[in-house]
Amino acid sequence: MKRIFSPGKLMLTSEYVAVDGALVLAVPTKLGQELFYEEHEDRKSLIIWEAYHQNQLWLKAKIDYKNWKVLETNDSKAADFILKVLRNVQNLSETKLKSDTSYHIKTNLQFPSDFGLGSSSSLMNNLAEWAGIDPFKLNEESLGGSGYDVAVAKEKSAVLYSRFPERTYHKIKFDPSFRDELIFIHLNQKQDTREGISHYKSRPTSTELINQYSELTKNIINCQNLEEFSELMTIHEQNLSDFLGIPTVKQKYFQNCPSFVKSLGAWGGDFVLTSKFGDYESYFKSQGFSRIFSWNDLIN
Repeated sequence: MKRIFSPGKLMLTSEYVAVDGALVLAVPTKLGQELFYEEHEDRKSLIIWEAYHQNQLWLKAKIDYKNWKVLETNDSKAADFILKVLRNVQNLSETKLKSDTSYHIKTNLQFPSDFGLGSSSSLMNNLAEWAGIDPFKLNEESLGGSGYDVAVAKEKSAVLYSRFPERTYHKIKFDPSFRDELIFIHLNQKQDTREGISHYKSRPTSTELINQYSELTKNIINCQNLEEFSELMTIHEQNLSDFLGIPTVKQKYFQNCPSFVKSLGAWGGDFVLTSKFGDYESYFKSQGFSRIFSWNDLIN
């Protein structure tokens, strides 16, 4: 079987305000999602779909793509979503799912599903690469969202991304000199991004806020030292907290932490970014958070 790979991502700046066009800094993770595929000229018009989480099979489906029916599966809800996505692939592609060829497709998510590193965006990009279509269009038709995560998957690089007034992004090298001082903490739960965006959207759109976060992002990528980076991250958290009317993750879980604590993506779950201090491992473990990663552990 042939293989396609897309990395996961971490959103370092402009969570929520990204949907209104604020400039985003996002970085690729070492782990991502693989897609393996082979085609069979058997004139049956079938898709055999197998999805694995860390090499453990969790979803299997047989789909008739002439009539768009799930013929067999162990998870109807998940299979229905895959059918919807593949139907979008068919509509966008000039070559795939157009004849009576059958396809055997396997996916393997390399990171735990509760990490929030981009299981959906990496799938969209893998399928788009397989079908020769625009991953952003496939993502818009299937899921929605700002699209920054698809840009990371497509470019396999750190990116600066903006959604409005038109989608623009480019690859950058983001490798801060103080990266060895940075750590990521997993909050033991996955946060629903759509729920967070819905809360953000309930607030009046603020052009001033969008411009402020674009400037913050530019300042963050030009940081020369940890002290400046920490200060910018603290401003990023507090200003968004004030706008959303919800406490920062530091106020919620780490009030006596001597370092900044920055939410990555939807607030309340997934990962936070902070920096090393004293016996930081004991501190975070005593708060109930034992999954601690260095920059080099996670970031490609």
